[in-house]
Amino acid sequence: MIAFARACAAIAATASKLEKIALVGDYLRGLDDGDLAPSTRYFTGNPFPQAQDVSLAVGWRTLVEAAAATWGVDDGALSVAYRATGDLGAALGPFVRPSHDLGLFREELTPARLYALLLEIADAAGKNAQKRRRILCERIFSACSDPLEATYVVKIMTGELRIGLREGLVVDAIAQAFARDPRAVRRAASAAGDLGTVALAAKHDALDQVTIAYHAPIAFMLASPIAYGSEYKELAATGWLVEDKYDGVRAQAHVTPNRISLFSRTLNDVSGSYPEVVEALRALPGSCALDGEIVAVRDGRVLPFRFLQARLQRKDVAPELMREVPVRYVVFDALARDEEFLLDHPLADRRARLAEILVTLSVSKGGADDTLVLAPWTALEAGATAEAVHERFEASRARGDEGLVFKRTDAPYTPGRRGKAWLKLKRELATLDCVVVAVERGHGRRVNVLSDYTFAVLRQAQDDNELAVIGKAFSGLTDVEIAEMTQWFEDHRLPPEEARAAYERLDLKRHEILIEPSVVVEIAFDIIQKSALHASGYALRFPRIVRLRPDKRAADADTLERVAEVYAEMLAREGIDG
Repeated sequence: MIAFARACAAIAATASKLEKIALVGDYLRGLDDGDLAPSTRYFTGNPFPQAQDVSLAVGWRTLVEAAAATWGVDDGALSVAYRATGDLGAALGPFVRPSHDLGLFREELTPARLYALLLEIADAAGKNAQKRRRILCERIFSACSDPLEATYVVKIMTGELRIGLREGLVVDAIAQAFARDPRAVRRAASAAGDLGTVALAAKHDALDQVTIAYHAPIAFMLASPIAYGSEYKELAATGWLVEDKYDGVRAQAHVTPNRISLFSRTLNDVSGSYPEVVEALRALPGSCALDGEIVAVRDGRVLPFRFLQARLQRKDVAPELMREVPVRYVVFDALARDEEFLLDHPLADRRARLAEILVTLSVSKGGADDTLVLAPWTALEAGATAEAVHERFEASRARGDEGLVFKRTDAPYTPGRRGKAWLKLKRELATLDCVVVAVERGHGRRVNVLSDYTFAVLRQAQDDNELAVIGKAFSGLTDVEIAEMTQWFEDHRLPPEEARAAYERLDLKRHEILIEPSVVVEIAFDIIQKSALHASGYALRFPRIVRLRPDKRAADADTLERVAEVYAEMLAREGIDG
């Protein structure tokens, strides 16, 4: 693990994505098969394959007790070290006392050996489970012979690697390490749900043999926005289908004979929030992975998103709430069928397979099931006019939906990508999905809660490490939401070391409380203008919070490029040359 730790330190020391990819690739290339898979997983921040649904379940206190028994760490010294670093791994590392055991009593901590011990910790059960976990932690710590090694071992165990390494960079590093086509590596990564398996397949030129791993979520394909009222030049080519854009929660379903999983946009399992959807999916024959939207409905009509919020993030839903807020799963794509992975198939083929799956369900149940439905679609006529597009748009709005989505019938499903194969049309262009980076206490009756949010957009797509502040808002959320978020923000303040760097990077005032940049909010505003007030170069007039977006990650927030597009669209509507 010393070589892994040194690689991590080098990766953390550079901001260059290309250098990070090269460092990971160089390290992976030199590993044997036994160490390759676990090391690859460690770089993703999760030591276990996603498909296995395994968690370490070892808490702070267990780690500290094991460190005290192994290295003689006392609470006072640890508190001082933690306040200075804000990271348990960095705080504990310097306390390492190398073992003096020799020969048979000395244990070398390789990536494979660490993985075996972590599995033992995860599997510990029964009344002595806590004691067993602490003993295993002591074994791990005793095998650490270097402060840097111990630092990164603890980081792996706490799930806080923090070296600026996203999963996409690890995928690119695998391709570079073994000279494979990055597209083939990405496809295998989407199928397997485990980058360790993908790394081994890449090493042995067996990427085409990687098959679907059900219950490991696949990153969602995303749609790019197009401006309402434009000439819609993007739609000039033939081969588009048109669907309603639903005002709900995106959900991916994995169905196998003995298990049903529902995953949100953040790739969390939300099956407990929608038991009636799980029950409807249980009737599907064989295995499949589906993509769609869960919407709230009443009397056959789709309700606005706010009605669905009562169901979000609930592990158990009372029958009363199910009756009060009934839901429907509108399915619009098929990602896998039995052992066949469908991502590379064109949309037309995937929709045909999806129709077959749901028709089989309808026949088996003797009729349609309102809980699980196939998304209606129509073809877009070649050369469709703006008037024809707007007519479809108004029909969608009349059905209670947000707008329209246009999809190329010849396009494959590209996980995690926001390309031009899917386009979304909404009238409310003046909203942005932003990341909360800092909070402040309010005024008057809100003096005891954190109600003033400073928010930012991404500098560029798919990079949630580079944020540019664009404004501040304090209105739009309910008192209950503000109280709940206050507790979350208090629990997720940035450690002092990270906060000091973030103040300068984000150009924020010292009285603002910096928090982990993971909460996404939808922001509405009246006017956007260029301004030197914020590092983004833009400012919003009368910004207000439309809603919290727990279904989105920081990486899903809007970008500076999108801000510039909205700005240009506003100028164009006003007849101003931007």
